[in-house]
Amino acid sequence: MPDNSPQTLIRDEIRALSAYHVPDSRGFVKLDAMENPYRLPLDLRAELGQLAADASLNRYPDPGAHRLKQQLRAALDVPAGMDLLLGNGSDELIQILALAVNRPGATLLGVDPSFVMFRMIATIVGLRYVGVALRPDFSLDLPALLAAVQEHRPALTFIAFPNNPTGNLFDPEAVRVLIGASPGLVVIDEAYHAFAGKSFLAELHRFPNLLVMRTLSKLGLAGLRLGMLIGRAEWLIELDKLRLPYNVNVLTQQLAACVLERVDVLEGQAAAIRSERSKVLAALSVIPDIRAFATDANFILFRAPSADTVFGGLKARGVLIKNLNGSHPALTDCLRVTVGTPEENGRFLDALRQSLPQHA
Repeated sequence: MPDNSPQTLIRDEIRALSAYHVPDSRGFVKLDAMENPYRLPLDLRAELGQLAADASLNRYPDPGAHRLKQQLRAALDVPAGMDLLLGNGSDELIQILALAVNRPGATLLGVDPSFVMFRMIATIVGLRYVGVALRPDFSLDLPALLAAVQEHRPALTFIAFPNNPTGNLFDPEAVRVLIGASPGLVVIDEAYHAFAGKSFLAELHRFPNLLVMRTLSKLGLAGLRLGMLIGRAEWLIELDKLRLPYNVNVLTQQLAACVLERVDVLEGQAAAIRSERSKVLAALSVIPDIRAFATDANFILFRAPSADTVFGGLKARGVLIKNLNGSHPALTDCLRVTVGTPEENGRFLDALRQSLPQHA
């Protein structure tokens, strides 16, 4: 009798993976996922409700998402001559890119620690992943990166700008040197652009091997799952062949386009988050034994004594953040907190003080 069990049929590297874990956040102050904590205004929510009610859910969505792309061009200030490819979140776009370049022996290059999906998707599609360690201050180790480019000749390189989970912006000139030295495609992931204010969009005309990736998830529309890849048509035409039909659904297309007509609302919320970020950083800086790292994102990485104990203490007090201890040697005793509303941030800080070993 043939052995048709998962242990035989599923690839070894897939069985060795752990599924992406999303903890149950019910009943917690939810500060673990870099979401925008603010709801949309009531009048805009009413407009979205009417759009949803009138949507032709019995029909497939516009396969090219033409109206939404027009709104995105204006809202993101897409450079003239550049095209957009839309995905069901950025994750789908990362997977499309990895599949597209996956010749035998091809390499995906990244930095460590960074967004876990770069490595995970490389493994899923069968690409070799090479991660270059960041310096102790989480800056780019450019000589090590250039040496890795020379040795591995990566077909695809991902750089998060700002980086997740460290929150910092890398030196733009170092990134430019990396792009210029790379034989393959370089993708700058700007998921947190709204909180950093710096971008490589203007560099798209300069570097023929550059693409920029954005998302609306951090701007308050995480539930719509919309990512976008911006760059030259010759790249996006080829990548579009791997996009599954109708990947951006009717509701996402219509609701996102509507919200983008009120982009000032999203920008105002981002400004409020940046203001709260400064306050939380200042508060963390005076708590004994806490080291908070500078950030250009909507979250703060900090190191605490006995991070596992602190994480458990926060949960016991109703606050959920991200425990990064054990995920990478550079993140020993590190925790990551999303910047929330003033009330949420106050509850986090109070719970943190009470959860530190000398107070617990």
